[in-house]
Amino acid sequence: MSAHCQLTGAQPGFGNRVSHSHRRTSRRFDPNIQRKRYWLPGEGRHVRLTLSARAVRTVDAIGIEAAVARIRARGGKV
Repeated sequence: MSAHCQLTGAQPGFGNRVSHSHRRTSRRFDPNIQRKRYWLPGEGRHVRLTLSARAVRTVDAIGIEAAVARIRARGGKV
């Protein structure tokens, strides 16, 4: 599964692991991505979205219809 949120656009960040001796090696900060299924009443069907944990709370606040409208405005496919 791609580490990319459909609603917020959150994707991995990159940085360094720093050991006790201060040696640096590359690492990746992945967002907390979840696959969630919502009922879309306007279209009479379920949609499965790949969302970050923060985006799940956003959907709870603004509603699934508004969230799908935002995803489509960003050019995403639902």
